[in-house]
Amino acid sequence: MSDVLKLEGVSVRRGDNRLLDGLSVKIEEGQHWAVLGPNGAGKTTFLEIAAGRLFPTQGEVEILGERLGRVDVFELRPRIGYASASLARHIPTGETVADAVVTAAYGVLGRWTEEYDELDVERAHDLLSAFGVDELAERRFGSLSEGEKKRVQIARSLMTDPELLLLDEPASGLDLGGREELLAALTEILSDRHAPATIMVTHHVEEIPAGTTHLLLIKRGRAVAAGTLEEALTQENLSEAFGMPISLAQSDGRYHAQATA
Repeated sequence: MSDVLKLEGVSVRRGDNRLLDGLSVKIEEGQHWAVLGPNGAGKTTFLEIAAGRLFPTQGEVEILGERLGRVDVFELRPRIGYASASLARHIPTGETVADAVVTAAYGVLGRWTEEYDELDVERAHDLLSAFGVDELAERRFGSLSEGEKKRVQIARSLMTDPELLLLDEPASGLDLGGREELLAALTEILSDRHAPATIMVTHHVEEIPAGTTHLLLIKRGRAVAAGTLEEALTQENLSEAFGMPISLAQSDGRYHAQATA
């Protein structure tokens, strides 16, 4: 399998702060990674690097076989599906849901004078249907609930049939029902043998969907563990990352963690 993302000794500095500190990780085709760690660990910074939207202060980054800094990122980004709260804030509130998804075909936010063919429109509606929100196609994006926006964002991220899919806390802000519906949809995506390599950032092991194969556990910009889910997701590693004793339980491919006395 070929690499879709490779970081070697990557650091990101902002003033005296190191958001990432010598991070090295390699992600291959067919792998589905969760990125877990406490607040301020560098999870979103890592995802911004993977999306080609942030350049490291130090180290080397290869995305889909291209060296960051030597490739036109505007040609690279359409090969990457990306859903994040920061990106969603730039979707015009008056945009229809259908347009919010189909515009990903051109890598733009907000429909202007682009022309889309019938296949583009059909794909947008198929993706909305896959996430249970096709009936919202003519609604304004700004009128949606938080859960509905999350589903639309992920549908948009899949519009270009990406080679790499990046999801930044897709279940955050959802109630229990919304979270479980979203994770069920993500599990279905990950179970498809044609699914792109996936990296999903989360704060909670309960939000790791079944079908996830690998884990990057980080603290203060450094890797506590990186590898297969079975090897990396342990009570010992979680306790080190979060700075407290943590117990871990597994059931039907899902996990639950809690602090222990």
